[in-house]
Formats: sequence, C-alpha cells, structure tokens
Amino acid sequence: MGSNALFFAWNRSVPGREGESAAHFEEFVAYLTGLQEGGTIESFDVVFLNAHGGDMNGFFLIRGEPAALSAVMSGDEWVTHMTRAALHLEGAGAIRGSTGEEVGARMALWGSLIPS
Repeated sequence: MGSNALFFAWNRSVPGREGESAAHFEEFVAYLTGLQEGGTIESFDVVFLNAHGGDMNGFFLIRGEPAALSAVMSGDEWVTHMTRAALHLEGAGAIRGSTGEEVGARMALWGSLIPS
C-alpha cells in the first residue's frame, strides 16, 4: 500500500443545505469508488467523528501514489466536487499527507533539521 494520502475533511453541513450534503456525499463516494476500481487510487476510508465540540466532524482518507493523487487533485471532477462541497459544507478542505513508511522518512528529515 502506498504511503501518500489525500485528506479531505469538513466540519458540518451549512444549515439548510443538509440535503445537498447527503446527496453529494453519495456522489463523492461513487466517484472515489470509480477511481479505486479503475486503479487510480489505492483505497479510501470515510470517518465520521463522534460529537466532541471541535470543528472537524468527518473526513475521507484517500491513499495512492503521489503522481496519481496529484492528477486526481488537478482533474475537473475533483475540482467540481471541492467547489460543490464549499457551497454546502462548513470548513471543507483537502490537503496532501503521508502515512505508513513515509512517516519514518518525514520524521528523519524533521529530526535532521533540528538545530543542535
């Protein structure tokens, strides 16, 4: 499994737009399923967080190779999904990240840059 990830998180639906959020959620899962079945991404997980008073209440963790994730993020479908999400979700945003073996490499880099 790859050690590169795309993290898309949100706070909550904009009040009054919950129906749009529910419909878009289903469409986004179908989109990611298609990317996975086509081999563009390796996998994805959806996480809904329990109520905690914070400003992040759910996220998608999408795994894949760096070039594939870059291609996804620059594609028209991704941009359309992110633009739609911004219209009905508060705090929606996506960022690249690392998991698995890449975490060790990032920690080693970080440690090597700490001044003595």
